[in-house]
Parts: sequence; structure tokens; C-alpha cells
Amino acid sequence: MAMLEIEELNAWYGASHVLHGLSLAVEPGEIVALVGRNGAGKTTTIRSVMGLMPKATGSVRFAGTELLTLPAHARFRLGLAYVPEERRIVPGLSVRENLQLGLLAAGGRIDERAAIDEIARTFPRLKERLDQQGVTLSGGEQQMLAIARAMIAGPRMILLDEPSEGIMPVLVEEMGALFRRLRDEGVTLLLVEQNVEWALRLADRAVIIDQGEIVHSSSAAALLADKAIQERYCAV
Repeated sequence: MAMLEIEELNAWYGASHVLHGLSLAVEPGEIVALVGRNGAGKTTTIRSVMGLMPKATGSVRFAGTELLTLPAHARFRLGLAYVPEERRIVPGLSVRENLQLGLLAAGGRIDERAAIDEIARTFPRLKERLDQQGVTLSGGEQQMLAIARAMIAGPRMILLDEPSEGIMPVLVEEMGALFRRLRDEGVTLLLVEQNVEWALRLADRAVIIDQGEIVHSSSAAALLADKAIQERYCAV
């Protein structure tokens, strides 16, 4: 069974029909890169999966459970986590308190101290700043915090929207190593990314969206080698 199965997904912002019968499957324990030009429908796809679109029809199943009838918080409780492009670090809360928000959906089944200790081992920069206001962190550190908050409850799948945007290259490579480690530990990742070359070197499989439809699907290595298709669908 696929971890995520999307079938004939349509989505709208008001009268604007953004996704047109999109179908996609993501297998357990793989990294899939969702690429394409700005406005192609990539972010709309993962927002639809998370229940954040005003209107979406079709079918979205996570580990066999239909999601489109569930509110966003219920999807999170199933083990589906989301790192939005804008990070959404909560003003007025420390790094520790932002992490605690990520544990709310666990309903007390996870030991808070042990979970934060594990995050501190994974993100040494955050360990040094647990009592600092989250919004005062650098851009790269805020991205780490957003990823850590998504990871802390032990999700089965993480959706990531533009994780490399505005981040120093050295931190981007650190994130890549973290995502590979998560994949090796059995976490499934769906990655929306404008840094196409980095995404394709990281991912197992690649999918191109254009005008709300999937126009290409292959191994990430095959798309990395196909500069003509990249130029046609991914060039800015």
C-alpha cells in the first residue's frame, strides 16, 4: 500500500481552478520531489493533502485513510506533518514552546523531555537556543525549528514546502543529510522545491507539475540528467 495516494484531485482558490484531476502515489520510505515553475500547483497539492484549501475534491488517502473528509488537525494526528514555506514560528514563544506545540497532536503519548532532548541532539543549534524567542532566530535556524517541530511527534510522513528557500548553502546541505537520515529511518518525505538540482540529488523520485497537472514522473536521477525537460517545465 502506498503511504499517500492522490486520485483525481481538483482544488480551487475561489473561482480559480488550480489542480485539474491530479493523481500521485508516494511509497513508504521514499523521498519524492515535486518540482515545476512558480504557480504550477505544487504548494496547492500539499495544502490540499493537509486540508488547508478552501475547496478540494477527489480522493486523498494516507496509509489507507481517506483525508478529504477530515479536518487538518485530524490529519496531523494520523502521522502526517507539514513544514510550510513561511515556517510559521509563533511570535512570543520560545524555541522550546514552539517545539511543545508540535507535541500537542500526540495527545500525551510522547514524553516531552525525551522528545526535546532528541531534537536537541539532532539540531545542536536549537539546543543552545531553547529559551530564546523563536522569531529572533536566523532564517536558517527558523527553518530548522519548523522542521524540528514537524519531526518531534514522530510522524510517518512529512510534507515540506520550499525548505531550502533563503537558507545558506551549508545549512541546505545539512538539511539534505537530515532528510536522507529520516528516509533511512522509514519516514516518507514529499518535497516541494524550487532548487531543482538540489531536490533531484536528494530525492528518490521526481514529479513535475505544470498548470495543475502532472506532466512527468521518473526517478530523480533520470530527471536530473534530462536538461531538456528541466528547461521546458522547471526553468524560471
